[in-house]
Amino acid sequence: MSRRQTKSQTIILHLLQQEQGALSHDGITAKLEKGLDRVTIYRILNRFVEDGLAHRIVADDGRQYFAICPEDCCHDHEAHGHLHFRCVICDRVECVPGEVGYRLPPGYQVNNHNIILSGNCNTCNAK
Repeated sequence: MSRRQTKSQTIILHLLQQEQGALSHDGITAKLEKGLDRVTIYRILNRFVEDGLAHRIVADDGRQYFAICPEDCCHDHEAHGHLHFRCVICDRVECVPGEVGYRLPPGYQVNNHNIILSGNCNTCNAK
């Protein structure tokens, strides 16, 4: 059974598609017209993650950010195979292309990972 596409979903999806980086719930709320409550926005974002349209990034500050999945996304929405970077100055979060490589001792099995680096982005460093 397919899901019904609501006006709110269309608006939020369009907003995420226009962004170069990931947005937090607060960032999304600030860019939307008044009228959508916080719970509705969270439900829509969670549905996008479940449906493979977006992925969730839990940053080093504990906030959740959401980004449209790139075309080369691994579509394992609990464990993306790429890095994320959060600028501590402008608070921008973005996906960093390329695979993540790491080695674990024998006997360890990775079920998911969330790798985020934080620091100053190239835009803030240029200022």
